[in-house]
Amino acid sequence: MSPSFRLAAAAAALLVLAGCASPGRRAPVEDRARSAPTGSAGSAASPAKVMPGAENAGKPGYYTVKPGDTLIRIALEAGQTWRDIAAWNGLDNPNRIEVDQVLRVAPPVGEAVVSAKPVSSPKIESRGLDSGKSPAKASGSAASSAASGASSGASSGASSAEAKSAGATSSTAASDPKELDEPSWGWPASGPVVGGFEEGKHKGLTISGKAGDPVLASADGRVVYAGSGLRGYGNLVILKHGGDYLTAYAHNQTLLVKEDQVVRKGQKIAEMGSTDADRVQLHFEIRKGGKPVDPARQLPSR
Repeated sequence: MSPSFRLAAAAAALLVLAGCASPGRRAPVEDRARSAPTGSAGSAASPAKVMPGAENAGKPGYYTVKPGDTLIRIALEAGQTWRDIAAWNGLDNPNRIEVDQVLRVAPPVGEAVVSAKPVSSPKIESRGLDSGKSPAKASGSAASSAASGASSGASSGASSAEAKSAGATSSTAASDPKELDEPSWGWPASGPVVGGFEEGKHKGLTISGKAGDPVLASADGRVVYAGSGLRGYGNLVILKHGGDYLTAYAHNQTLLVKEDQVVRKGQKIAEMGSTDADRVQLHFEIRKGGKPVDPARQLPSR
């Protein structure tokens, strides 16, 4: 290789090195640390899922679903039937409810009470007892009524006072809500009570017995649930009664009724068992508007 060619090659190499060392010519580098937050901020800004009924959260007559809830439990706590709650909320599948979903648990306005039109009795014309008497008898009656005017006036005054007093008493009795809407209760089983009601801890009575012992409807009512879909209750029957009352009969061995069946007080609805319990027993609850009340205060003394 000639010396002139070597000189030219060396000069070219020096020029290349000088270009790379120039501070104004840097290779492009992507700043991934800055681009990553931009993407995450965009995803955070995306709208969250709005749960059904969220606009009613916190309102009276509505309930927000919590983890572990079932429609049966929600209905029991609200004092309603699961079928009604499913209908009020348009639930096609009652087994599919989501946490934070808001459900109506009180009847829509105008649906709670079906009022019946009062039956108007025909107006009856009142006639005097002496209208068919002869003039002679009528005059005799007039004389006799005049003679007894003073005593009848006094007695009518007393009767009027008694009538007002009786009216006030009957009005007071009619306004007593316990007499108006509370069912006539009966014991659901004949065994001894081995567990009592405790506010916030034990929602009913525990009655012991033998497997197969009869479980009886505590009052007239309608079966709103018969099954084993409520954890902790085993085979369960729930009856709805008048006056916003429910009764629950849990841990049965066998269920003898079906939903929507009408039952009478004292009717055998199940057989005692130990499903979802550690021994044979009946767990019995009375609820008013969904709130447990002490059955021992409602049931007659034995």
